[in-house]
Amino acid sequence: MHLFYAPGLSDHSDFTLSPEESHHAVRVLRLSIGDEIILVNGRGGWYQSRITHPAPKACRVEIMKALQDVGKPGYDLHIAIGPTKQIDRYEWFLEKATEIGISEITPLICEHSERKDVKTERVMRIVVAAMKQSLKAFHPIIHEPVPFKNFIKGSFPGVKTIAHCQVGDKIWLNEAYRRDQPVTILIGPEGDFSDKEIALSKDGGYLPVTLGSSRLRTETAGIVACQTISWLALNS
Repeated sequence: MHLFYAPGLSDHSDFTLSPEESHHAVRVLRLSIGDEIILVNGRGGWYQSRITHPAPKACRVEIMKALQDVGKPGYDLHIAIGPTKQIDRYEWFLEKATEIGISEITPLICEHSERKDVKTERVMRIVVAAMKQSLKAFHPIIHEPVPFKNFIKGSFPGVKTIAHCQVGDKIWLNEAYRRDQPVTILIGPEGDFSDKEIALSKDGGYLPVTLGSSRLRTETAGIVACQTISWLALNS
């Protein structure tokens, strides 16, 4: 099964692949007229298609059947997470979170952040590849990096939580979870959130939560949070 990314595609009878996807189909995979492929639009659209004109820069296909919400998680999860100093760890989180299922990801720039830049174009290539690899038609919305103080002023419906490492009163993430409500989870950088940021989060209605007794790396905490919400949504 060959999946190709077609952002913006809705229900059309024919479609032309991007130059990159056309090259992969025609030059790399050697696909030709009549070969069947799958187009995915990143928003849950899954299109069974057939190649009609295998041009290496503009491969045209005929759409035979369309399905919706393929691979779309049955919950609304937004994780705002501090990018790691070693970018490959952050990219690992992006890949695995996409495979598990997540709605939105925001790189969160905090006082203790050692990395303050993220190349969104590269990030999108990673999540698209993870979506295709896991045979899904949905990938998370990737936001531009946002300073913590700006993010915390945003309006987010549903359950809002912050997973920090400082000692204090916290509840388990499953205790904060409410079925059928969106969930926003803040996860800090390697140096954790600052005292000021934690105080601001509480003022903004964010509940302090624990992800367990172990001290986790940033990217590990992101995956634990993502998998926990996925499991709760399926089993509560």
